[in-house]
Amino acid sequence: MSKYTLTINGEKREIDALEDMPLLWVIRDLLGMKGTKFGCGQALCGACTVHLDGVAVRSCSVPISSIGEGKIVTIEGLSENGDHPVQKAWEEHIVPQCGYCQSGQIMNAASLLNSNPNPSEKEIEEAMAGNLCRCGTYNRIKEAIMTASKSL
Repeated sequence: MSKYTLTINGEKREIDALEDMPLLWVIRDLLGMKGTKFGCGQALCGACTVHLDGVAVRSCSVPISSIGEGKIVTIEGLSENGDHPVQKAWEEHIVPQCGYCQSGQIMNAASLLNSNPNPSEKEIEEAMAGNLCRCGTYNRIKEAIMTASKSL
């Protein structure tokens, strides 16, 4: 076990973990933050997406030892009041059905809009292709991202 100091959602947190422990399990099991979901454990579905230094990453495949001084943002830290433009657009377009994938979808969409505030439909489709939704709300996801881009 090693000691790590993480900056997560703007707060410094100290944890003891094995160096190969995935960030996902640090977030969920050691820090008790349940908004980031486990989907596949192989970085294939996107349910575990968080931001590392503003970029969307699959937390199930990022070992804690690789974080260093990086700043982590989870769905809980995206907006204090749930009023991030992507979150508001998600509500407006009634995107979630079961909701399981939504935190990963939202985090990936927010990262996309951070790097490209006015994406085309094709750019949205390409950026979101790795986030799976078993309910098939892909059209609503795309519409919500387009709406959010207009309010940035």
